[in-house]
Amino acid sequence: MDLQYELKAGSYYLYDMTTPASVATGERRCRLCTDLVALAFDASTGHLHQHGSPTRIKSWAMGARRRLRAAGAVDIANDIVVVSGPLPVDELNKCIGIDGYCSRMFKRLASLPHGKLMAAPAAATSAR
Repeated sequence: MDLQYELKAGSYYLYDMTTPASVATGERRCRLCTDLVALAFDASTGHLHQHGSPTRIKSWAMGARRRLRAAGAVDIANDIVVVSGPLPVDELNKCIGIDGYCSRMFKRLASLPHGKLMAAPAAATSAR
């Protein structure tokens, strides 16, 4: 599957780009629509485990950590990080498309722009 997020009307839409577009509408079938996106990954390697709606991803991470700790893998459990919020679409797509990219994005998280702010149009100069 070749997944890709798009931002439309303030919501994140996840599409499978390998499926053909509808003949009637010209759009692909949406796999997920959510206002915020979450990523669960290993902080040390950047390996992405899950992505999607924050509620589901946080629940998955809590369960995975609990199972790992019960199995004695405390270090691995503590390495799982969940990042959620309005993330930039290009960063999301790199995280799901490039293995290990999540750790690079995580290091720059504080400096990333708000994901739902549109690019500001070029400032028009007005003669007064």
